[in-house]
Amino acid sequence: MNKRAIIETIAADASIDLKAAEAALNAAVEAITAALVAGDPVSIPGFGIFETRARAARTGRNPHTGAAMEIAATRVPAFKPAGALKAAVRAG
Repeated sequence: MNKRAIIETIAADASIDLKAAEAALNAAVEAITAALVAGDPVSIPGFGIFETRARAARTGRNPHTGAAMEIAATRVPAFKPAGALKAAVRAG
């Protein structure tokens, strides 16, 4: 499912036009992004938690030369699904 399909589903389920559905989806994505940039987790009950995790610095290998290289520490976004979402996916 891509962004367009999500917008169409939102519009149909909420009985709103496509422009309003797109605006709602964009606003939700921007709000989640802003919270993660600020370091705050975003919890959506029944769906899951979006959060950031620290990834430690480590030594890696250049795949072309095999030489060791230092990979810097960073923060990465992560998603932890809720039990209800896991159960729904398992049930298929």
